[in-house]
Amino acid sequence: MKIYDISMTIEEGMQVYKNREEKRPRIIVERDFKSGSTYESRLEFNLHTGSHIDAPLHMLENGETIASYALERLITPCKVFDFRGFKKISDEELKTKEIKENDFILFKTDNSFKEEFDFEFTYLTESGAFYLKEKKISGVGIDALGIERDQANHGTHKTLLGEGIIILEGLNLNEVLEGNYLLIALPLKIANVEAAPVRAVLLDDF
Repeated sequence: MKIYDISMTIEEGMQVYKNREEKRPRIIVERDFKSGSTYESRLEFNLHTGSHIDAPLHMLENGETIASYALERLITPCKVFDFRGFKKISDEELKTKEIKENDFILFKTDNSFKEEFDFEFTYLTESGAFYLKEKKISGVGIDALGIERDQANHGTHKTLLGEGIIILEGLNLNEVLEGNYLLIALPLKIANVEAAPVRAVLLDDF
């Protein structure tokens, strides 16, 4: 069995959405061995930093929080689709892949090979989101810090989250081939929030 770590590393110099300084994590050393007998740090960061899961509350007023997702939905077989070379993923691109009800699918794109934030990152269009809604999938993940790009009304997010489809963002799939895997993407257990960081891994030959 091979384990692929598909999570971003949380560090102060990491890639963040649109290079916004307020989204950069801060790691503060509160105690070290110069001042005492222990080493302790504090982490401050936006919940949409790095690899994370969006819950309906992120885009829908009175939407469900991250706690609404059953863990069974986040330890699940999944399909990785390779969409390298595309600047967007619409219903037309998705129709070339085999997608079934309750599938959890991950998009591998050129995003996985970029160390700096790309304002022209590959994204899922609203038509693509509607197609996935019609297919009644369980969840979708992408190797970008956002599943949509510059959509005024956040149609992609709202279409998916309104249907209870899990959105997993900020993945790194550069070493993963298109195929079938077991996804483990457990969010931190935080009450009353719209998102949570995850340590996401894929298992091959499970």
